[in-house]
Amino acid sequence: LPGLHVFAIAFALEVSVGKTNTVMALNNSDVLLPCTFTTCIGFQDLIFTWYFNSTEMIYHGTIKNKASEPSLVGRNPRVEFVGSTTGKDNNISIVLKNVEFSDAGKYTCHVKNGKEKNAQHNATIFLTVVQKMVETDNTVTLIIVGVVGGLIGLLILFMLIKRVVLFIIKKTQDGKKECLVSSSGNDNTENGLAGSKAEQKAPPKA
Repeated sequence: LPGLHVFAIAFALEVSVGKTNTVMALNNSDVLLPCTFTTCIGFQDLIFTWYFNSTEMIYHGTIKNKASEPSLVGRNPRVEFVGSTTGKDNNISIVLKNVEFSDAGKYTCHVKNGKEKNAQHNATIFLTVVQKMVETDNTVTLIIVGVVGGLIGLLILFMLIKRVVLFIIKKTQDGKKECLVSSSGNDNTENGLAGSKAEQKAPPKA
C-alpha cells in the first residue's frame, strides 16, 4: 500500500523543544533555546533552520549524516550553535546572546530530512524577556496549605475520638443490660416467682 508507506514516512521525523515550550530570560543575558529531533530510519543531508516569529531566519545549518557534525550555512551574529548530532541525542539547540526586549516572541526549530523523502517537522518555543526575575512569594500558599492540613487533621482526630466514645458507650450499655438481667433473676428469687428458689424447697413434713 503506497499510501500507507508515505503516511508512515511522513510521521517518522519528530522535533521537540522539551517538556515546556516557554522560556524566560533576563534582559542582556544569554538564553538557551533547546531543540532535538528523532527519526526512525536515520537521516542524511538533513537541513535545519531556526526562525524568529515565523519569518526571520536566525540560524541555518546542514548535517551530512550521523557521523558528521552540523555545518553552518547562515546565522544571526548573536546566535551560537551549541548542539551535537554525533551523540545519542540529535541536539540542534542554539544560544541567543545579549537578549533584548525586542527578542521576545516565537522561535521555531524546523527540520527537513533528505533520507525521508524530505519529510519536514518543526517545534515552537516562546521567549519572554524580563528586567528582573521575580521570586514567587509562597507565604500565602503555605498558610492556606497549613490551615487546610490542620483542619483535615482535626477532622480525623474528631472522627477517632467519636469512634472511641461510641465504643465506650456501647460497652457500658452492654454492661448495664447484663446487670439488669442479673438483678431481674435475683428479684424473682426473692419474690418467690416461678423458677425461684422458693419453689425448690421441699414440702413441710407432716
